Amino acid sequence: MEVFDLPPPIEAHWLNRDSTLVAPDLIGCTLVRQMPDETLLRGLIVETEAYGLNDPAMHAYHRATARNQIMFGEPGITYIYLIYGIYHCLNVVTDQVNIPSAVLIRALQLETMPPWIDPMHQLKPHRVAAGPGKLCRALKIDLTLNGTPLQPGQALWLEHRHSQFQQQLEDGELSLVQSTRIGLTQGVDLPWRWYLSGCSAVSRQ
Repeated sequence: MEVFDLPPPIEAHWLNRDSTLVAPDLIGCTLVRQMPDETLLRGLIVETEAYGLNDPAMHAYHRATARNQIMFGEPGITYIYLIYGIYHCLNVVTDQVNIPSAVLIRALQLETMPPWIDPMHQLKPHRVAAGPGKLCRALKIDLTLNGTPLQPGQALWLEHRHSQFQQQLEDGELSLVQSTRIGLTQGVDLPWRWYLSGCSAVSRQ
């Protein structure tokens, strides 16, 4: 079996760009979750959405608040919020300080199944993290991790694409699809969602 070295972690300066540039570039990168017992769980990012300046769907569109203040800070920090009172969503803060901008991680293709996942859900392992709420539940990501620096040694960090994935993109063996975002009432026409074509772990094709 061929063994590949892990790609390097993504540093904050790589994320210091407009969210619409970062979001497609994150497809094929890896989200790493380090549990309190130092167990590592990895998932390939297969779907993202961008939120940025002058975007009516962004939480910080009107003004800074206690909830969204993190979006105005340094890139490379997590912005986690709760929707419907039960589902957590993981975002990566992007762009420059004082420019509210973030990328929502919408779906992952997990490398291994976390042991706490319900056996019924394990019957369709590709769907366990197929959605922002699902992936946070699968990796036990909640509001306690809001504002976490995305750096090795922390609870969460990002790794660059494997060279093999990048080569497959360049050769046309893999491709990304760009579409409008999901489940919004404002900014619905902005084509700021990207996903890996043909991937069964994407939340919706």
